[in-house]
Amino acid sequence: MKYTRNEFLKLTGLGISGAAAVAVTSSFTDNTGNAPKDLQLKLGLASYTLRALSLDETIRITKKLGLTSISLKSMHMPLESSPADIKKMAEKVRSAGIDLYAAGVIYMKTKQEVDTTFAYAVNAGLNMIVGVPNHDLLQYVEEQVKKTDIKLAIHNHGPGDTLYQSPDDVYAKIKDLDHRIGFCIDIAHVQRIGQDPSAMLLRYKDRLLDMHMKDVIKDEKDAGPIEIGRGMIDIPKVVKTLKKIKYQGYVAFEYEKDEKDPIPGLAESVGYTRGIMKLT
Repeated sequence: MKYTRNEFLKLTGLGISGAAAVAVTSSFTDNTGNAPKDLQLKLGLASYTLRALSLDETIRITKKLGLTSISLKSMHMPLESSPADIKKMAEKVRSAGIDLYAAGVIYMKTKQEVDTTFAYAVNAGLNMIVGVPNHDLLQYVEEQVKKTDIKLAIHNHGPGDTLYQSPDDVYAKIKDLDHRIGFCIDIAHVQRIGQDPSAMLLRYKDRLLDMHMKDVIKDEKDAGPIEIGRGMIDIPKVVKTLKKIKYQGYVAFEYEKDEKDPIPGLAESVGYTRGIMKLT
């Protein structure tokens, strides 16, 4: 069942002003700053959401929203940094009590870029890279995955992407490769090409390593981002599907709207998702 915003507010017992207050201040966290333990899914952040902010600010906001994990984009942990600086930045995140599990999205167009990316991941102590390798590099990427035991989650980018428009395109290229090479399914990009995000999560559950949680205004290729719950994606169905497949990875919020002032919309998105998790 897809809840309207009014239905959601009634079911959770919140009025409009109450919902706004919860979203902006706590996003359904408890008084320790942690997410309630009974919500089952693990919520995290794709740090591209806070691309206009510093690493220190990103850490603070992640903790404030009760998110327990993060995948860092290069503006927060630059790919070209020295090994010592990469280790220092990674330690800063982890010492704040946040699981730095991945970095990305990282594009890999040459063997040198593959080598640089995997060395970066090793220095940061990452379990996963969210990446977009060129097709002709996939066998070389597989060698690096086997060598380092670092997973690669390939990200679909929807309309206009000539490499991996749909998760179907990803699967066609990785089906015979090491199972540590899988998917980071971006549900908004799936929606923008007219496919059902929940169907894709279900279809590729065995190789689903990561996902980007977001919403879009309409079912069209140029659809813009919007707060989760206000758009076209059936978020209750997505949550229900993730629970059905017993998804063990992180649900990484990637809120792309309001680049200069993303915190209210991100908090609303996290709060709405937590509310849906309680109801499904």
